[in-house]
Amino acid sequence: MKQYVLDEISRPDISRIKTYLDEHAQPSGLEGIWWVELSEEQLSKIQKAHPDCQPHCFAVELGRNFVKFEFLIRSRRTMRCACIGYATETQRHWIMEFADRLADALELKT
Repeated sequence: MKQYVLDEISRPDISRIKTYLDEHAQPSGLEGIWWVELSEEQLSKIQKAHPDCQPHCFAVELGRNFVKFEFLIRSRRTMRCACIGYATETQRHWIMEFADRLADALELKT
């Protein structure tokens, strides 16, 4: 899996990240996993052409001492479709900016 990872995070900071994700992402129903939806402007041509598959999102996984931001863009409505795939360059940049905004907002020592 292609992903952006922040690791070696302290236990108190993990707790703060969980609070941040609770406020800025949607829980997935699986412990430690959140969804972050992409806006219409961030979607690729094929994703825009598949309104029945929207919203499209990426997963964030919070572990004991890490947070992972997956580069796989998924549909919240279907498991298999041509619109599901690895992030475009623009989407990868936006995912990394999301991670950096989280780290900056919480003043993480990364």
